[in-house]
Amino acid sequence: MKILSLFPLFIRHEFCSVGVKNRKYQCINYVVSVPKRCQNPNVIERIGMNAMNILVTGAAGFIGFHLTKRLLALDNKVIGVDNINDYYDVFLKNNRLKILEENPDFEFHKMDLSNKEKLNQLFKDRTIDIVINLAAQAGVRYSIENPDSYVNSNLVGFVNILEVCRHNNVKHLIYASSSSVYGANTNIPFSTKDPVDHPVSLYAATKKSNELMAHTYSHLYNIPTTGLRFFTVYGPWGRPDMAYYSFTKNIIEENTIKVFNNGDMRRDFTYIDDIVEGIVRLLDKPPVHTIGWDRANPDSSSSYAPYKIYNIGNNKPIKLMDFINTLEKLIGKKAKVEFLPMQPGDVKETYADIADLHADVGFHPSTTIEEGLAHFVNWYKKYNK
Repeated sequence: MKILSLFPLFIRHEFCSVGVKNRKYQCINYVVSVPKRCQNPNVIERIGMNAMNILVTGAAGFIGFHLTKRLLALDNKVIGVDNINDYYDVFLKNNRLKILEENPDFEFHKMDLSNKEKLNQLFKDRTIDIVINLAAQAGVRYSIENPDSYVNSNLVGFVNILEVCRHNNVKHLIYASSSSVYGANTNIPFSTKDPVDHPVSLYAATKKSNELMAHTYSHLYNIPTTGLRFFTVYGPWGRPDMAYYSFTKNIIEENTIKVFNNGDMRRDFTYIDDIVEGIVRLLDKPPVHTIGWDRANPDSSSSYAPYKIYNIGNNKPIKLMDFINTLEKLIGKKAKVEFLPMQPGDVKETYADIADLHADVGFHPSTTIEEGLAHFVNWYKKYNK
């Protein structure tokens, strides 16, 4: 019997609806044990539903790759879209794709989201239940030098995604925002209830724009939209432009690493498996209209419309120099460090308040920085033999 992709959460939701108190259940390797007193026949019948058709944009990217693997493991059918641009190593992206294409329930389409005609045709040819939009031009510093690519991908592409969701009865749109939207904010930890009106990079501005556009479509067309502000995601198959990747490469090769703001930085590093777990838990939790939402004192993370914003991070910032020391121990070499001033568009500290995500779906990251970096270093050495 196929298990619905949303099975663990679906069961949890159903338990609540039948009023079971003090419920106990386990989800290990996607198997749930249900106490006999909780076995509502309606619940058991619904477990056997067909798998979902899920569109993942940016499927060849770091988060998209890991999420797609998880969705396929849960017996969903996944349609992957990616333009395979050369912002970083195309060979790495294609190697991710090769793994995904081993599963017959995965189909891939190379396309750019700014191509509205191709995107419309994709939806005409198949039924898509959920859209997870992870495609974007990434990189805070890169946005300063290459603004046009951010407009085409992060703004034009996202409007096209909103339009196909509008016209094709998509049940839930989940999209990637970023911790970068907090910009000049200094209130720590960063809360989704805080205003984010002072971005310090074009990348952050495009992500804030995505949140505003999503709310507009939730308001006008009743599309349930969930925005996820990711906090410094790391792990195997990661992006070579990220600091943890370049640090590892340069420490192993005994090259100098560049450390900005003279090392006085903290990041809420979040392991990829925890990020994926958070996304999966939200699949069957589309936002609903918030009854009693106060227009006079608006909560910017929710709305009278079916709209929600979450932070998704580790909720435990790490000093950058401690992070580097952990890498040194795992690699067995000392880093050669060049200390430099803060770069334009960067921020000193990130720290996610994840109270909403924990309250709504029980999200709690479980991977320590030592465990996560060990997984990454082991993968890096094997991949680069």
